[in-house]
Amino acid sequence: MDSLGNQEQAVLDLITANPFIGQQEIATALGLARSTVAAHIVSLVNKGYVLGRGYVLPASQRMICLGGAVFDRKYHAKRPLIFETSNPVESHRSFGGVARNVAENLARLGVDLGFISIVGDDETGRVLTRHLADLGADVGQVITTSERPTAEYAAILGVEKELVLGIADMDVFDLFSPAYLDRVWPHLASAAWVFMDCNMPAATVEALLHRKSGARFKLAVDTVSTPKAARLPKDLSGIDLLFTNFDEANTLLGLAGDARLQPRKAAQALRVAGVGEVIVTMGAQGCAVASRAGVKLLPPVEARPVDVTGAGDAMIAGTLYRMLAGDPLPLAARTGALLASLTTECEASVRPDLSARFLEASMHRFPAVG
Repeated sequence: MDSLGNQEQAVLDLITANPFIGQQEIATALGLARSTVAAHIVSLVNKGYVLGRGYVLPASQRMICLGGAVFDRKYHAKRPLIFETSNPVESHRSFGGVARNVAENLARLGVDLGFISIVGDDETGRVLTRHLADLGADVGQVITTSERPTAEYAAILGVEKELVLGIADMDVFDLFSPAYLDRVWPHLASAAWVFMDCNMPAATVEALLHRKSGARFKLAVDTVSTPKAARLPKDLSGIDLLFTNFDEANTLLGLAGDARLQPRKAAQALRVAGVGEVIVTMGAQGCAVASRAGVKLLPPVEARPVDVTGAGDAMIAGTLYRMLAGDPLPLAARTGALLASLTTECEASVRPDLSARFLEASMHRFPAVG
């Protein structure tokens, strides 16, 4: 957390005691020039202690999710696919995007949550944001643009539900420039944690990491995919918690072929590279958790999977849910692993029956730790 100077702390104490106090009143009470008070208030806004005009104070345990919001379409073939002609399918539509999925999980768990993304000025974008709002998330900072449609992903699956073809229109995210960070900064700076996925442009990712050094929130990042992992800058020291998989971790380390590190060593190497703490996922084999306490291999929770879509996002959400509550990473990651397995047991990318009570009642499923 960014420390405050004596005068900044004194100004904050007066605002906390009376959020309606004026700058001149503060100046008189502290024997300072009004211009000095104004400068301190700007600093408090940038550091996240004050949300802006009206001296609205931030919630103590607020989470912000920044990144992709996508409308997903899946088409399951009823018979072996024949190309260059029409094929009968069973269609499914759902909401997706890493940050959006993480946000929905957290909202269903009762977290004080804000969601920031960019969508098209279309019905798809309105439905996406309305769905999160109905779950209690603050979507007031979602940007709407008429330049591109809301992001969509379509998957054509064979009779065995294997992916035959996937197509994606994600160009709208390219419009989320670093300039938008100025618009949403008070909301980011006031959060306890900010989660960002790498669907954002490289310049925006780098700008957030650079600017984060002057704020008090902790930053969690998900690499999303091997190509998108490359959007992270070489200096990873602004990341407090990194979620990545084996391939993406080695991409970040610049390693390929026989030089690639196994998950445990890759997690530790990323910590050496500047990341605070790291989770390297291994799918059904569990994950490697590198924290200040060392590196541990976390086993998966046994499940009867129906659809693995959204499991990784659930892992992130479950972990952040417990990190927000104050758990150390190795313990928080256990909840993440549990929620990931629970998510594979339903067809939805986010369990519609998820709640804090449901999650707590399922903790007995995690393997005992000796």
